[in-house]
Amino acid sequence: MYNQKRVNDLLKQMSFVRFGGTKEELKAAKLIQSKLKEIKIPSVLESFSVQTSTIKTAKLEVLAPKKITIPCTAYLCCANTTQKGLEADFYYFEQAHDVNLKEAKGKICLVNGYVGRKVYKEFIKAGAVGLISFNGNIDFPDEYDLDQREMRKGLAQLGNMPAVNILVKDALKLIDNDTKRVRITTLQQPSTSQSHNVVCEIKGFEGNDTIALTAHYDSVHFSKGAYDNATGSVCLLALVEHFSKHQPRHNLKFIWCGSEERGLLGSVAYVEKHKKILEQIKLCINVDMIGSILGKRIAESTADMSLVNYIDYLGKEIGFPINSSQGVYSSDSTPFADVGIPAVSFARITPHGGGDIHHRYDVLEHLSERFLKEDIEFILEFTSRMANAYVIPVPRVIPQNMIDEIDKYYCREKDTKKIKLL
Repeated sequence: MYNQKRVNDLLKQMSFVRFGGTKEELKAAKLIQSKLKEIKIPSVLESFSVQTSTIKTAKLEVLAPKKITIPCTAYLCCANTTQKGLEADFYYFEQAHDVNLKEAKGKICLVNGYVGRKVYKEFIKAGAVGLISFNGNIDFPDEYDLDQREMRKGLAQLGNMPAVNILVKDALKLIDNDTKRVRITTLQQPSTSQSHNVVCEIKGFEGNDTIALTAHYDSVHFSKGAYDNATGSVCLLALVEHFSKHQPRHNLKFIWCGSEERGLLGSVAYVEKHKKILEQIKLCINVDMIGSILGKRIAESTADMSLVNYIDYLGKEIGFPINSSQGVYSSDSTPFADVGIPAVSFARITPHGGGDIHHRYDVLEHLSERFLKEDIEFILEFTSRMANAYVIPVPRVIPQNMIDEIDKYYCREKDTKKIKLL
C-alpha cells in the first residue's frame, strides 16, 4: 500500500519551524519533493508572493500612572509610527459591544486574545488608533513564547494601524494597574518573499474528472508543527505512493500548500492560478492535523449533505469512529469551496490541554504511530472510493447554507458576495 518508514521519516524530518515565505518553509517543500522522487513521482514548486517585513523597533510603554516598558512584538506589516511613537489614552476593548465601541475612539486598545476580521472591522469603525493583543495562558504565564502576529491583507484592507502583541501576564498588569496612557512604537521595512505549493499529479485511466488533495506544510513561529500539519503532509505522501502503484479511474492532483497559517495563502494562490482547470475538479479532500494520541476524528464537509452522510455510513460500515458534519473548516479546503468545488477536511481534534497547536509544544511526542496509520488508512479508503467511482458521486454544487457560511467566514457583506459557482 505505502511505505510506513518513509512516512515516519518525513514526519520526523519536517519537525522544525517553517514559517510561510522563509527559507525554512522552502527546505520543507524540498523535503517533500525528495520523498516524491524516491517513489519516482515528478513534482513542481509553484511560487507565489507573500508580504513580509523587517521589524526594526517594537516597543510598548506605559506612561501613566507609572512608567514601565512591556515586552512586545510588532505585528508584521502593521502601520509604522514616527520615531517618537504613537501616544494615546489606554482602553480595554473587551468586545464589540456598543459601549466598548463608543469608548474606543482615539485610544490605543487592548483586545482579548486573537483579533479576527470581524472584531477588527468593528474596531476600525470605532475609531481606535492602536492595537494591543495578547497570547499565552493565565495559569502558565512563563511557558509561552511571545507570538509574532501579522497584519494580514484582509485586516489591512479595512484600515492599517500600529499593532503590538504581548503576553497574557502583562495584559493582566495593564488592567490590574489601572493603566491610563500608553505609547507604542512600531518601525519596520515592508517587503515581499516567495512561498511555494508543491504539486504533483497521478493520471487516471478515464476522462478529465479530477480530485484535488490538499494539506499545508508550513507552521507558525516557534512551532515545529509536527501535528499541525506535518501529519497531513505525510498523509498525502502515503496516498501518492498508494495510487502510484494502483492507478485510479479519475485524475488525482496533490497539493502541499504553503503559507496556510498566514491566511490560506497557498490554496488561494493555487485556485487563482489554475482557474482554467477548476471546472474539472469535482472534489477537494483536505487533511489538517491527524494522528494525535488524544483526540476524536472529524470530517467537515462544505458540500451537499449527501457527502456528510456518505462519510458517516462509511465510518460505521468499516468500524472507524468519525463525526461527519456539514460546515466550513478553516483550512485549505475553504478556497476550493469558495469557487464552487465541494470539499471535505479530515482531522483528529485534540481535547483542550491534550495536544494544543501554534506554540512550541506541538511536537512528535504528542503523536501516535498507530492512530496516524489508522487515520491515513481511513482517508485512503475514502479517497479510493471517490477516485475509482464510476461517476464521482458528490454533487458539484455548494448549498446555499454553505455559501452563507463561507461568506460569514470571509466576513463578506450580504450584498457583495464574490462566490463563483462553476
